[in-house]
Amino acid sequence: MSGIPHDHYKPKPGFQTWMHKRLPIFGLMYDTLMIPTPKNLNWMWIWGVVLTFCLVLQIITGIVLVMHYTPHVDNAFNSVEHIMRNVNAGWAIRYIHANGASLFFIAVYMHIFRGLYYGSYKEPREITWILGMLIYVAMMATVFLGYVLPWGQMSFWGATVITSLFGAIPVIGEPFQTWLLGGPAVDNATLNRFFSLHYLLPFVILGLVILHIWAFHTTGNNNPTGVEVRRTSKEDAEKDTVPFWPYYVIKDMFALVLILIAFVSVVAFMPNYLGHPDNYIEANALVTPAHIVPEWYLLPFYAILRAFTADVWVVQFTTFITGGIVTAKLFGVIAMFGAIVVMALAPWLDTSSVRSGRYRPQFKWWFAILVVDFIVLMWCGAMPAEEPYATIALIGSAYWFAYFIIILPILGIIETPDKQPDTIEDAVKQAENEKASKTKQKTNDLDGSAVPAE
Repeated sequence: MSGIPHDHYKPKPGFQTWMHKRLPIFGLMYDTLMIPTPKNLNWMWIWGVVLTFCLVLQIITGIVLVMHYTPHVDNAFNSVEHIMRNVNAGWAIRYIHANGASLFFIAVYMHIFRGLYYGSYKEPREITWILGMLIYVAMMATVFLGYVLPWGQMSFWGATVITSLFGAIPVIGEPFQTWLLGGPAVDNATLNRFFSLHYLLPFVILGLVILHIWAFHTTGNNNPTGVEVRRTSKEDAEKDTVPFWPYYVIKDMFALVLILIAFVSVVAFMPNYLGHPDNYIEANALVTPAHIVPEWYLLPFYAILRAFTADVWVVQFTTFITGGIVTAKLFGVIAMFGAIVVMALAPWLDTSSVRSGRYRPQFKWWFAILVVDFIVLMWCGAMPAEEPYATIALIGSAYWFAYFIIILPILGIIETPDKQPDTIEDAVKQAENEKASKTKQKTNDLDGSAVPAE
């Protein structure tokens, strides 16, 4: 795996040899754990194991919750209350599941933006990136479907608003919307469909995750320098890498423990902090909430959806040239999904020959603005669809598209990158020398300050 020269699994005589000839599971486990890994990975590479843990956690807690949940509009809300009040540790399982989704998205956003900064989407890792984007889309679909299941006010009206968007798609929109809802409006058939899909999609995500791990194990890990591991010989490869076990396994486990301490603290002391209070009111089709919002992790794309109204000139122009086919509502839907598509196309939009943002001085500033822009869009999505939030969301949406479609291609042409190390070994030695120099300087400063002035 990874194409890096290294020692492979050699079964011992007896059971291991017998098993290896029939099902090489031990060889697969060995090659997975002992895969050569760049020795300069920083703490931003911990999020992969956090995401894997979250997926397993969500599947296990979800299966337990399903045992007590009733997917019917007359009983769904009460069954959730039953889980909270009567099922042994039911409150803990539900809160772990609900807040686990938040941890899942915190980890995935850190994972994505790390990949964007260090150029993990560039050749030869394009397939790995695309698979990651597919996982992300599947996650968004899964959490939206799950948001509807408690059948609270925000569940019902969130489903009503989001599913109505599909009706804006010409020709196929209305039939697809009717199929998804199971009728003309959000009702019992809708809840059953959403429940089935919510239960199914995590296993689809699991399959995509396996392909994702397989893909980057085939190409090898990226690293903060963006310099590839030498593959000329086993000796050269060993100078750039260390085995994943035990070095990074221990590091990942340590980071996971720290994150779980924070996670358990949230579950125990503030489990509803990231939720919406209206979802503790049973769904009522006759009472519309004052402000309908999705969960926090969907807010940036919700803000993009709402930003493109009929008053925006680009929407008016598009509506005019398409003869009214692309309405403001359809334009918002296209923009929302387009915001994910342009991110998925980053391997082909980024024209720079330098992989890591560490050696791209201009890129750093534009990327920092992108991160701030994402946070601002999240904030705008939580605010009412009125001024000044509408204008801020529109500016933020414009920058999101401009970054991928305009800035990335142009930067690759005009930017003068800093000098990169020739090998990962050189980068590690340079970092060690700089650290030693700073330590020596600090020691000298302390020694100097200890000498009393005459």
